[in-house]
Amino acid sequence: MLSEQIPMKDVWHPATPAQQGLWILDRIERLRPAYLIPSVLEFTGPVDHGLFTAAVRQALARHPALRSVFRLNVRARQVQYAIAANDPPVTFTDRPTGGWTPDDLRRHVLDSCYAPFDLAAGPPARAVVVRVDDTSTLLVLVVHHIVFDGWSRRLIVADIAELYRAALLGREPVLAEPGHPADLPGPPEEELAARVGAITDRLRDAPLGVPLPYDRLPEGESPLVSEIADLGFGEELTGRLLAAAATEGCTAFMAGVAMLAATLARAGAQRDFLFGVVWPGRDDPATHGVVGMLMNTVVLRIGLTGGTTWRELLRMVRAAAIDAFVDGDVPLAPVAAALAPDRDVSRPPLTPVLINLAEVPGDIDLAPGVRGRYRPLELTYSIWDLILFVHVDGGRGHARLDLSADYATDLFDRSTVTDLLEALRRSALDLTTSLEDLVLEPSSTEIDFTDEAARLDVVRSVWRQVLATDDLADDIGFFAAGGDSLLLIGLVEELSRATGRTFKTMDIFRAGTIAGQAELVARAVDGAAGGAR
Repeated sequence: MLSEQIPMKDVWHPATPAQQGLWILDRIERLRPAYLIPSVLEFTGPVDHGLFTAAVRQALARHPALRSVFRLNVRARQVQYAIAANDPPVTFTDRPTGGWTPDDLRRHVLDSCYAPFDLAAGPPARAVVVRVDDTSTLLVLVVHHIVFDGWSRRLIVADIAELYRAALLGREPVLAEPGHPADLPGPPEEELAARVGAITDRLRDAPLGVPLPYDRLPEGESPLVSEIADLGFGEELTGRLLAAAATEGCTAFMAGVAMLAATLARAGAQRDFLFGVVWPGRDDPATHGVVGMLMNTVVLRIGLTGGTTWRELLRMVRAAAIDAFVDGDVPLAPVAAALAPDRDVSRPPLTPVLINLAEVPGDIDLAPGVRGRYRPLELTYSIWDLILFVHVDGGRGHARLDLSADYATDLFDRSTVTDLLEALRRSALDLTTSLEDLVLEPSSTEIDFTDEAARLDVVRSVWRQVLATDDLADDIGFFAAGGDSLLLIGLVEELSRATGRTFKTMDIFRAGTIAGQAELVARAVDGAAGGAR
């Protein structure tokens, strides 16, 4: 905790949207890895490491939130902070003599990503610049979630790029004046209290849990190591799904919420669900240049009955989303405290499930001949049991919807999560069959494997899952696409699971391509139908 001599100039209070939930600072400290936001950027091309390190140092130092220190005022249930004198540390690691071994580089990056912060001593940010070789440079940027969100990361990376380019060209950088989170106005207290009450009434009596297909139940307060499983929809199914959702004014995200509610309702007895959703908290233009943790978590309530049709479910999701987004500036903490005063604060508030639009960071043009990209993190943590990301890639007429399940490996086996994703696909197929069908009565033919487009869609999805890539053509060979003999065995297992048919490894090997294996599925379907006759 902070020394009493440090002047606490400002207060972040749980009644302000930008700092919702911060009064549980003790929880944040216990679950440290889950509250770190590490980013690893790889720059390819000739980088002046001295100028680049200086640019990173200057970018971090200019934003007040990244120089903060914190203390918890238990009696007032407030998190108080002051701006520290120290700037965030930025270090440069040169290539060792003889070069990096893969293990040494991996260990250095992981250590940089997850070393804890002391929030009472500050600052809650750091960066490491790593020269990998003559053409490759890594930037490991780590900031505590208490002062940082995805929008803030874009601001910092843009600052770094502008400062570096200006230094290269010998000109002054063009940068906006950094804003201060404490200067952002929140709703008046009386208005806020009324809105908290309205949200509480809307969510009251809903089950504070979601019947996920757990392989192991949550235990303790340890942050959860997470992995991602993906499911890709083909253009044909994506087009049908988006068209069906659009008839009720629903977005792809809303369609994803409807599919998740339907899938969980079909799998068990619960019909009333709460799902968390991240709201960026950047509606006011005054927030656009501010580095801080301004995002908020809102909660959707989706309730089905045995007589709910797909059309009614879409309308329900749209109404729930609009209600939640209108109240996006209302912090979740007082709502959660009102609905579950005795809840375990080591668990996510009100629901273990978060569903969100996926943020796909683009490449960075650092300087002429130098391009950066975000590298996937090898190790990630989460406080949520399951996060479902919805992403639509491509424009109208060529769109493809992808679902990604970020799941806690302590709680789920990968096969369980892939089964859940396939159940979501079946829900999508039913939604696109007829909006007047009942949600809780799945179609007798969940996937029409006599339809060539449906077969191709399933096989493409399995390839994407096994090869962990979306860059696939229907006529490319499995091994040419990055497969090997071990992945081929996994392909056989996943294709059998997805189609309900049994395949031999040699048959899948001979079929070779997505198109060939789709024809193999067609023959298996025809054979099963002939046997039935």
